[in-house]
Amino acid sequence: MHIALFPNTAKKHSKNIAINIREYLTAQGVSIITQDEVAEEIGAIPLSSINPEMVDFIISLGGDGTILRQMHRHPNLMAPIVGINLGSLGFMADIPVTEIYPGLQDILNGNFQIQERIMMQGQSMHNETCFAVNEIVVHRAQNPGLIDIGVHVNGLYLNTFSADGLILSTPSGSTAYSLAAGGPILTPDLNAFVLTPICPHTISNRPIVLASNQDIQVQYLSEYAPVEIIFDGFTRFTMATGEVLRVSLSPRVFRLVSLRNHDYFSTLRTKLGWAGKLKA
Repeated sequence: MHIALFPNTAKKHSKNIAINIREYLTAQGVSIITQDEVAEEIGAIPLSSINPEMVDFIISLGGDGTILRQMHRHPNLMAPIVGINLGSLGFMADIPVTEIYPGLQDILNGNFQIQERIMMQGQSMHNETCFAVNEIVVHRAQNPGLIDIGVHVNGLYLNTFSADGLILSTPSGSTAYSLAAGGPILTPDLNAFVLTPICPHTISNRPIVLASNQDIQVQYLSEYAPVEIIFDGFTRFTMATGEVLRVSLSPRVFRLVSLRNHDYFSTLRTKLGWAGKLKA
């Protein structure tokens, strides 16, 4: 078995945990691979020296941001991801530090499920393309005021939003930026996107849920400076006045390992601090 191990090098204890995980898994006959710049320090095989198709699992040490960073930095790695949470808030990285080794043993024993979640992709008029696990954001960037954004769905006019921007989110991303902007929570098994305006001028401009098989066209209408198109907070390009961004379902899926003693609703209650209790 080959496992790629990606620590968040910004977290001081992440490398030490990575070394301990490498020792634990190596003792059980697993080959550990990591990014080239930390391979020697961790004692793992450099990623550049192997065929990405050889990787059976990816272990991400950090939080949801670490998972997204790894996805965009190594888009050729298609293996399912195991998210170990070293921070406080993580919906995808839901394995706490205290459960690392029981969790790893469950994976070695085959006691897990793999969730396949939808992703989205965006394409500019200049044929710039990128995928998103969480969201694609159209943001006003350096413009000091609101911008006008026209939206068509399958060629039909939806609305023109005067706002700071627009968030187009997958179900995975519905608990991220979209939620902070007032969007709904979608369970990760849904085939749907959420369109959430950011600080809209008109209070009746509310988030809307769209089927994921629809083609969404987002046009920048204001005659101001270019706006930014941001994918998961990591990849970005600009869009000038009159240009259109096309957003659609990605052919790629996001594969996340789910251990049998974890469930989405439990994670949701814990991370959002819900205090509701069943009453007899």
